[in-house]
Amino acid sequence: MAITKISDVIVPELFNPYVVNRTMELSAFFQSGIVVNSPEFDRLASEAARTHNMPFFEDLQGESEATLEDEKMTPAKIGSNKDVSTTILRQKMWGASNLSAALAGADPAKAIGDLVASYWARDMQKELIAILSGVFGSYTPEGGTEKTPMSDHILDLTKQTSAAAKLISAEAMIDGCQLLGDAQGQLSGVVMHSATKSYLKKKELIDSRRNSENVEFEYYQGRRVTIDDGCPVTKDGVYSTYLFGSGAIAYGNGSPVGHVATETDRDKQTGGGIDYLINRKAFILHPRGIAYTGAVRENVETPLRSELAMAQNWNPVYESKQLRIVEIRHKIG
Repeated sequence: MAITKISDVIVPELFNPYVVNRTMELSAFFQSGIVVNSPEFDRLASEAARTHNMPFFEDLQGESEATLEDEKMTPAKIGSNKDVSTTILRQKMWGASNLSAALAGADPAKAIGDLVASYWARDMQKELIAILSGVFGSYTPEGGTEKTPMSDHILDLTKQTSAAAKLISAEAMIDGCQLLGDAQGQLSGVVMHSATKSYLKKKELIDSRRNSENVEFEYYQGRRVTIDDGCPVTKDGVYSTYLFGSGAIAYGNGSPVGHVATETDRDKQTGGGIDYLINRKAFILHPRGIAYTGAVRENVETPLRSELAMAQNWNPVYESKQLRIVEIRHKIG
């Protein structure tokens, strides 16, 4: 009986686009509209450079002038700044033993593709949570005082005096949205730990709705809920819940020169031979308006996940109300 090998079913030119698209389909962050893919970021992720400058004009400032006879107007400047993103390179290799069940399927290429896409969807959610930890984190420069660049976008309920005031609640959500003032309407999604969702559901604060395809989604104060147990939890039981605006995170799939996204290999000398499937990703996952500084970066090729979680690697450059992310730090009962 002929044995099906990885190389028999995987055509890299077809397999990798399928995995990329399927990964976005499976990711709760893409489904909720928090992360949005765009051709612009696909192009940036394909550049040879590992960081990408994105200049922009700042909003117009100052007061208007009265129109008076014989009075000249005073010209005002249009300010400019730049956002900066970085390409993230990741790879994973699987052996035939990991994929043996998939190889027995009616369409092994599709079955393997779904397994790989599910893996990357989970892995990229971990990547995003690490980025959020860095964006909302604090650091102390050498010889300086502690800095929290996004402090005006953090509602820390744990600083309240009473135990009840430290708990996540409907009022806390309103206060969190208020951090964006009259721009709070753009906050359309919320990401929370499953323990937080369970607590709120017991309080009857989570609503369930079905779409036209009869798929059920959960909402909190009209905002779609995404559950991720990667959301930070401290030893003291302090949880982080995040509010997002649609498209707050930009995503790009890249194919830089020399990047081999999918390939197969075979070890003929071990046992009866071992098949390998190798999958690589070059992508951008960037919080819009928060520039990547690269202040702590060990490798030229790519930042490590632990480095993305460092506060000194992120600096807000958009105006505060244009930053569509808020963190609520809280406890649950």
